[in-house]
Amino acid sequence: MRFTLRQLQVFVAVAQHESVSRAAQSLALSQSATSTSLTELERQSDCQLFDRAGKRLALNALGRQLLPEAVALIDQAREIERLLGDKSGYGSLNVGATLTVGNYLATLLIGSFMQHHPQCRVKLQVHNTAHVVQQIAHYELDLGLIEGDCQHPDIEVQPWVEDELVVFCAPQHPLARRGSASLEELTHEAWILREQGSGTRLTFDQAMRHHPRNLNIRLELEHTEAIKRAVESGLGIGCISRLALRDAFRRGSLMPVETPELDLRRQFYFIWHKQKYQTAAMREFLEQCRALTAGVSRSDQIVLPPIV
Repeated sequence: MRFTLRQLQVFVAVAQHESVSRAAQSLALSQSATSTSLTELERQSDCQLFDRAGKRLALNALGRQLLPEAVALIDQAREIERLLGDKSGYGSLNVGATLTVGNYLATLLIGSFMQHHPQCRVKLQVHNTAHVVQQIAHYELDLGLIEGDCQHPDIEVQPWVEDELVVFCAPQHPLARRGSASLEELTHEAWILREQGSGTRLTFDQAMRHHPRNLNIRLELEHTEAIKRAVESGLGIGCISRLALRDAFRRGSLMPVETPELDLRRQFYFIWHKQKYQTAAMREFLEQCRALTAGVSRSDQIVLPPIV
């Protein structure tokens, strides 16, 4: 072969970081060793993989074609290495999740997975949908669990379980006594919503798109718990997943406001890069996620397993 796995590792790191120095840091190599490895790969193959503009390196057409193949080959080589080392093949798993999924489902799923595979190195990153999609597209994550729309041409999207948003308010709010509200009434309320780019906000905006009257959006927050606290304190009403609110509804610290005129249903999805090699850890984690929601029609009906 005209290349080594180390050269491919360097190529992938440089492609992801668009910088030799940052790639060197991520690989724990010197900058000169990283630069030499990349130069040798291009020289031995008699090709150029990057367009160079100062210190920034951007993949050219050939480099973009090579990247998914290199990532898949490195992933397979790592799994072979673990198997030859008489290990289970569950080396590492890097999962990205959006806030609702990450805070209320993914942490418990990962905890259960780690109990069965304590030798597996698992990372969970929680961001909004747009950020998780970007990370998957750049091979920075193995899997994504998202609650928003993904139309990226390089990403595989598979439905997981249905979810539903619900409008809610503090117990002392006038809407709490009635338990429902019309669209006309909702337009006169102060709102506390998720930020643009989140799956929750996208679902809410889509539900309201046929009702063009401007809403009084008092706050836009990046965390569901912050929205719940703000609504509890009487700053306005909110709209997030029923999954995130079911404990508060049971306690009576927050109250649901049914909105028959709004369709607030959505889907949770699994996503991964189409060229991503599926490791044993990825396959088993997906099976575990599907087993958790088997026979469940909506996310707030999931019985969460205890972590012991």
